[in-house]
Amino acid sequence: MFLPSPWRADFPAIAALQRQGQTYLDNAATTQKPQALLDALAHYYANGAANVHRAQHLPGALATQAFEDSRLKVSQWLNAVDCGQVIFTHGATSALNLLAYGLEHLFNPGDEIVVSALEHHANLLPWQQLAERRSLSLVVLPLDADGVIDKSAAAELIGPRTRLLAVSQLSNVLGTWQPLQALLAMAKAQGALTVVDGAQGIVHGRHDVDALGCDFYVFSSHKLYGPEGLGVLFGRTEALGQLRHWQFGGEMVQQADYHNATFRPAPLGFEAGTPPIASVIGLGATLDYLSDIDGQAVIDHERALHDYLLHGLRARNGVRLVGEPQLALVSFVVDGIHNADLAHLLTEQGIAVRAGHHCAMPLFKHLKLSGAIRVSLALYNDSADIERFFDALDQALEMLR
Repeated sequence: MFLPSPWRADFPAIAALQRQGQTYLDNAATTQKPQALLDALAHYYANGAANVHRAQHLPGALATQAFEDSRLKVSQWLNAVDCGQVIFTHGATSALNLLAYGLEHLFNPGDEIVVSALEHHANLLPWQQLAERRSLSLVVLPLDADGVIDKSAAAELIGPRTRLLAVSQLSNVLGTWQPLQALLAMAKAQGALTVVDGAQGIVHGRHDVDALGCDFYVFSSHKLYGPEGLGVLFGRTEALGQLRHWQFGGEMVQQADYHNATFRPAPLGFEAGTPPIASVIGLGATLDYLSDIDGQAVIDHERALHDYLLHGLRARNGVRLVGEPQLALVSFVVDGIHNADLAHLLTEQGIAVRAGHHCAMPLFKHLKLSGAIRVSLALYNDSADIERFFDALDQALEMLR
C-alpha cells in the first residue's frame, strides 16, 4: 500500500535529492527545510540585514521585531507562560552547556546529578564534566528490556542528594518515549532541578512545557525543519532566576565600566553577542508553516510509515532491531555484518542513513554493540522512500553474505 506525503512538495530539497538519486532517511540527524523557511531567509537578507536590540534605524527595528516575533512563536509552540522564558542559543548542545555552567554554583561536593543510560553525548558530557569540576556523583538510571528508563530503579536512585535530573524525551537511538512525568515527579519530590532534552521529541507532536512541569526544556532548530546554528532553551521563570551568566560581551550588559559590570536577566542576559538572527527569523517561519498543517495527520502519517518500516525489517533474516522503537526511527544491526560496511553499500545506492554510535557511545557499550544503522523518518517521507531503502538493503546484504 502506497503511503504518500501530502507535504512532500513543500520541501524543495527532497525533489532535488531525488533528481540526484538520493533517498533521505537521516532525519534524526537533521531535517530538510520547507519553502516557507527559504522564503523567510531570502526576504530577510534581500531586504536589509541588521543587528537586533541595539539600533534605532529602520533596518534594525524591523530585524528586532521579526526576531522577537519568533521568540513569541516559540513560546506559543511550547505553551510557555511568557515569551521571556525562551532563550536563543547556538544549538541544543550550547543550551545544555549553558545550564551546566550557569547552574554550577548551586552544587556542593557529594551532591548528585542523575542522567539516564540512553543519553546523547550532549546531555551527558556537560553534566559529567560538571561532576568532575565540583566533586559530584553522576548517577546513571538503567533501562528496561524495551529501552525505557526503569522507573522502579529510578525511584531507588533519585534521592535526597539528587540536585538535578537531566533526561531525554525521545531516544535518538532506541526511538522510545521516556516516562517523563514519573521521573520529573520523583525529582521534584526531592527538590531537584529538572532538564529535558527535547531534541528528538520536539519534532513529533506538540509538547506543553507548562503541563510537563520541567524546569528547563532544550531543543535544536535544525531537527524541527528550521535553520542550523540555533537552539532553544525554555526555562521556568523561577529556574531562570538561578542561572548565572556564563558568556559575556555585547547585548547582555546593563552597565559596565573598566572594573565592574551588571548584566541583564533572561532572556537577553544569556544571548551575549550577535545572535543567529536569520536563523531565529527562519525558525519563526517554520513554526508558522507547521502550525498551518494538520498536526494529527502528520502524527498518523509518521506512525504508518514507522509501522511499515518495522514490518519490513522484521521480515528480513538476520536483522535485529535495537530495542523496541515506538516512533520516528529504527536502529538495527545484521548478524555477522559490520554496520559501517552495510552503510557504505547503502550510500553507494543513494540511501542516506546514519551508521555508528549516534553520539551515544556509552549506550552502545552497554548494549555490547559497535554501532548500528539508523533509519529515521520525517513528515515528507513516503512509503516509496522505504521501498527504495529495502531494495538497497537486500542488494547490500546479498553482497556481504
